[in-house]
Amino acid sequence: MILTGSLAWSAVPVLDQVFPASVGVGTTNTVTLVGKFDPWPPQIWTDGAGLRWEATTNSGVFTVTVAPEAVPGVRLVRAYLPEGTSAPRFLRVTTTAPVAEVEPNGEPGTAQKLPLPSVAVNGRLEKNGDLDAYALDLTEGQTVVAWLEAYQLMSPLDPVLRLIDPKGVPVAWNHDEPRSLDPALTWKVQSTGTHVLQVFGFAYPADSDIRFSGNARGVYRLQVTTGPVAHHLWPLGVERGTTAEREVQGWNLTPETRRLAVPAPVSGTNGWITVTLPGTETSLEVPVGEGRELVEHEPNSKPAEAQSVELPVGISGEASAPGDEDRFRFPAKKGDRLVFEVQAVRLGFGWDAWLAVESAEGKELTRVDDATGADPRLEWTAPEDGTYVVAVGNLLQRGGAESFYRLSLTPARPDFRPTVPESSFTVTAGQTNEVKVTVNRLQGFTGKLSVQTVGLPDGVSASPVDVPETAGEAVLRWIATTNATPTNVVVRLEATDPANAQVRVAVQDLVSAGENNGVPQGYRRLVRETVSDLWLTVLPAPVPKEEKPKEEKK
Repeated sequence: MILTGSLAWSAVPVLDQVFPASVGVGTTNTVTLVGKFDPWPPQIWTDGAGLRWEATTNSGVFTVTVAPEAVPGVRLVRAYLPEGTSAPRFLRVTTTAPVAEVEPNGEPGTAQKLPLPSVAVNGRLEKNGDLDAYALDLTEGQTVVAWLEAYQLMSPLDPVLRLIDPKGVPVAWNHDEPRSLDPALTWKVQSTGTHVLQVFGFAYPADSDIRFSGNARGVYRLQVTTGPVAHHLWPLGVERGTTAEREVQGWNLTPETRRLAVPAPVSGTNGWITVTLPGTETSLEVPVGEGRELVEHEPNSKPAEAQSVELPVGISGEASAPGDEDRFRFPAKKGDRLVFEVQAVRLGFGWDAWLAVESAEGKELTRVDDATGADPRLEWTAPEDGTYVVAVGNLLQRGGAESFYRLSLTPARPDFRPTVPESSFTVTAGQTNEVKVTVNRLQGFTGKLSVQTVGLPDGVSASPVDVPETAGEAVLRWIATTNATPTNVVVRLEATDPANAQVRVAVQDLVSAGENNGVPQGYRRLVRETVSDLWLTVLPAPVPKEEKPKEEKK
């Protein structure tokens, strides 16, 4: 959408949250935008087609119609007025219409009954002390799986799931799953009857109050099922340009859902693809490798037992016992620049992995780990021709069930990644605005780069700028003519490697790993983690103030 024309006074909209968090294709929904909008209503932009927004007379409330042909997935939503745009927030489009939470539902006696075998619920912990309860009619021997998105939706919550059996006894709970602060739980039902699933949460970032937290931004999406759920594939990765038959691991799987043919694209994807288990809305992130995908063979704990591999390769492994270490032997020539990466937490496994490169005799040459639990990555240059060993283990000294990982060994492939600190900008008619683009040179990239703007409106121009080879920061100058028309448009910033005809679109990273006195700030994992559709607001030239006539001297 583009807004043009003369400007009346308005404030830049503030969009804190979208409620409900999801809408089904082919449905009409009442959607509330939590934030500040003055005047009402703002215009709405979403990436992708198929959503129509119609403002109601109630501030913050829209009627949203989703076309039957709308593509499922997570959409970015912005509210904008002539003065500018809000930060983007999320709205998930699903193939099946979700159920709305109905208050009051805070006690077992008022628990909202959910239809099974599968249901998605749009809910909100809307005030401090709030707890939402859902009744599930379960049969002995069933396995119920529940997972929740709140933290991943930028809700200020560290949520919890707790399951209570028909006798009122808590039988299962989860506070965090490995990838985020959002919870997920499974439970094999021990007795037939009505169980109660509770949703509550604590403040994020944490504060000094130990209490259930909630406010208007405390939006969540809960999914509950006794049907098939995929957790991961085995082996864990697929080779680029092939179609791989993989075993599906998870819960309530049938013979038809235990095998999945996974086509891996020839190019693109940044090393990952998303696959969906047929008949469900369960999607998985699957790593795409540049070479063969192997499975580790035991014993391989000692350097002399290391499994021989040729690069590039992806290896699916398992810590079969607490303290287990796995080693893999590979040849390298002097000056070879190699990249080693463990994928475990990102795949949903509770690892805190370490990664090391050793000589053939077992002398450690370099080592990396991450005390925060993230997956380690190591770039390494071979000091001389020879045979080397890469070793992987778990700092948590855990092993056995669900202790899987994928180890990627690849030659370094020079690349670059442009980023911007913000996703929206303004320029005033008759003035110039400078936009800084940081370009990170990856894996030894040394080529020349330039940055340019795509999609500027009439009256605004910006010449391409070369990226300095040392600093890696380019400054674009957006110049608006004095008669530039006030407007709101989507633009893109592109970094180009002319020698190899490679183009990378600049993004704003929505995730952050900062901490303040040990308290996390920002979000480490989100349902969408980058913004590439950047926003430009062209403002009118300021009206010159009338000068007061000078008084004549007497």
